Amino acid sequence: MDDRTSFDAATRVVAGDDAYDRISIGLHWATALLVFVNFALAVTWDWFAKPAKQLMEQTHMSLGVLLTAALVARLVWRWLPGHAVSSLEAGWMRLAAQATHYLLYTLLVAEAVLGFAFRWGAGRPMAFFGTGLPPLIGEIAKPLRRDLREIHEWIGWTIVILALLHAAAALYHHYVLKDRVLVRMLPRRWAR
Repeated sequence: MDDRTSFDAATRVVAGDDAYDRISIGLHWATALLVFVNFALAVTWDWFAKPAKQLMEQTHMSLGVLLTAALVARLVWRWLPGHAVSSLEAGWMRLAAQATHYLLYTLLVAEAVLGFAFRWGAGRPMAFFGTGLPPLIGEIAKPLRRDLREIHEWIGWTIVILALLHAAAALYHHYVLKDRVLVRMLPRRWAR
């Protein structure tokens, strides 16, 4: 970071203009909502009769496609110049925040890849709101598909646990440290 960029970032923080832009905020909350709805569907569909379970599984896949699109949009947006917001944390908190973000992004990408690989590896299209996205890979042996599904489930649990820890850290910043970490990611009308 050069002096001009450092000065610009410091000026924005002092002025209270260090919030994320609307697109970043929207993609963040869309990602969170899609993760938790998809997780809830996956952990509860075995409680229901076959027609409801199938609908829940198809909804899970459809929302998974949307989550993948939101994740790609989020990564592209973040990498475009001018959309990264500097961290308010310092020292170990900054490292922990960065590590958590990178780990969440990595796990979300892995989760998406495994979801598509599991479905397409069975030679079936990925459900997407009544249509199907045709397989882009060949069939995979059933034992490997079972392993992919199990890893997909474990990663899902890991993502949810990390997301909850991420939310707890944001609440800690807001209520204990009384800084702007949480407020920066809230829509403007809620951040006041």
